[in-house]
Amino acid sequence: MAGFSLGQRLKDKCGMRASPTAELVFENVPLPAANLIGQPGGATVCMMRNLEIERVVLAAMGVGIARRSLEAMNAYATDRRAFGASLRDFGQIQRHIAESYAEYMAGKTYLYQTALGLDLDDAGNRLDTDGVKLYCTTMGKNVADRAIQVMGGYGYMGECGGGE
Repeated sequence: MAGFSLGQRLKDKCGMRASPTAELVFENVPLPAANLIGQPGGATVCMMRNLEIERVVLAAMGVGIARRSLEAMNAYATDRRAFGASLRDFGQIQRHIAESYAEYMAGKTYLYQTALGLDLDDAGNRLDTDGVKLYCTTMGKNVADRAIQVMGGYGYMGECGGGE
């Protein structure tokens, strides 16, 4: 396309390394009126709305991590026995499971409420989308950490699925 080129490729980055990232350069790109999406000058509102949607998606990833971690921690604590009892009979393990479940349910509820109230035709949902991303991603990490604690040394090994 005339006027479009790839700028600097960004190679040494954290996060999603499998996705190629580069600057997109648009210089005097001819744009027929039939190809215009939205109103001229309205791209900022579109980008802000897309960032709000992205934050909700990232929050959903945190909720998914927490759910999977809870399933793994609960199954392990049920099956594993120590001193003649299931691990889930011990108070500290019960605390880890209960805290994780309460935080998971709070995050899931916050996520669903935010997603339901998201106006896809307009930006302006930033407070909730920022908040739900902040809460749910941190919560997902904390629940995963607790799952590894419950599973002990086994939780650190790839075969248990704790690192997923």
